[in-house]
Parts: sequence; C-alpha cells; structure tokens
Amino acid sequence: MAQQTSSVALKTDGRKKRWHRHKVERRNELVDGTLEAIRRRGSNVSMDEIAAEIGVSKTVLYRYFVDKNDLTTAVMMRFAQTTLIPNMASALSSNLDGYELTREIIRVYVETVASEPEPYMFVMANNSASKSKAVADSEQIIARMLGVMLRHRMAEVGMDTGGAAAWAFHTVGGVQLATHSWMSNPRISSDELIDYLTMLSWSALCGIVEVGGSLEKFRQSPHPSPVLPRQLLD
Repeated sequence: MAQQTSSVALKTDGRKKRWHRHKVERRNELVDGTLEAIRRRGSNVSMDEIAAEIGVSKTVLYRYFVDKNDLTTAVMMRFAQTTLIPNMASALSSNLDGYELTREIIRVYVETVASEPEPYMFVMANNSASKSKAVADSEQIIARMLGVMLRHRMAEVGMDTGGAAAWAFHTVGGVQLATHSWMSNPRISSDELIDYLTMLSWSALCGIVEVGGSLEKFRQSPHPSPVLPRQLLD
C-alpha cells in the first residue's frame, strides 16, 4: 500500500514539474512575442495590440501575467538575461586592456541599450516596484561582474583591492543613469556619450592606479587643483 502511494506521489510530482516547465516556456514565448510587438508598434503599445501581434487573445496574456506591470517586468528580465548581461559578460572577459577595455565596457552597455529604444522606453515608462527591482537586479549583476574583473586584475599586479566593489557599483550606476538621461533626450551622438563617459572613467582609474588602490596612500597624497591647459588661460 505504501509503495502504491509513493508511486502516485511521484506521478503527481512529475506532472507538476512538467506543467511548471511548460508554463515557464510558454511565458518566455509570450515575452519574446511582446518584445517583437514593441519593436514593431512602439513603446506605447497596448495589451490588445500586443495580443494581436502575438496572435493570442488578451485572456491568454492575463493567464500568464497578472497585469501590464507584470508583463513589463518580465520584458525587462528577459532583455537583461538574453541580451544585456551576456553582452556585458563578453566585454568584461575580453582580452582588451587599459583604455581599450574601459571604453569597450562602456560602449557595449550604451550600444546594447541604444539598439533597443522602443523596449527600453516601454520598460522605463512603467513605475511599478517590480520593474524597478528587475532593473536594480540587472545592474547589481553587472556591477558584481565588473567588481570581480577589477579585483582580479588589481590583485595580479599587487594593488589594494578594498575599493573594487564600490568603484564597480559607482561606475555601473553612473553609466546607467547617464545612458538613461541620453535615451530620454539625446542631444549628443552615442559615440560622444561613450567617449565622455570613458573620459571620466579612465581618468578615475588612472588616479586609482597612481596610489595602487590604497586608501591610505590616497589620504596622504596632496590633492592640488588640476592645471588648466595654457590655451584656456590665454
């Protein structure tokens, strides 16, 4: 009797796992369809238009997503998981070094976001807490990857790595906010944005290297104001 009960439990558990896997796969298919609908119809696309583009009824969408906020969050997570994070991981693991690596990391982030303006605006127009958490989670993943890379490269040359995490989060947060502002009001080209952000990040990294990453050396060093180029003084 106990063996029969165990067999029934296993079958029930197997069905639950298959249903869960089917639900996840179907949800991903609907998110991918939503992304295509947004690309074709723009960031102001409605749930009715999304359903029509995918070829399902709106009822089907609401079977897998609580509301548009839930769908928006899923779109952000899907974009981060399939595009943004893989692209950043590739840039961070490249064989580039120094200035070229700094610019490449920034370029990949800016161009990945800029290549998807409609999905980006669709997500950012939503102010739900779940969307904000999805954005923050993707930023944290990227910042942690950057922190690991910084710590590894600094340790290789004997630098103090104590500030690696703080610098990584500062860099990712700054680049994300600057890119968001630029996407909302692009007054300069993407190349100019990339180079301005690289100018700031590279200058900061040079300062860190000069003191070997050491907070004590930084505190003990003099901090004179920078000398202006002669042409600006004339």
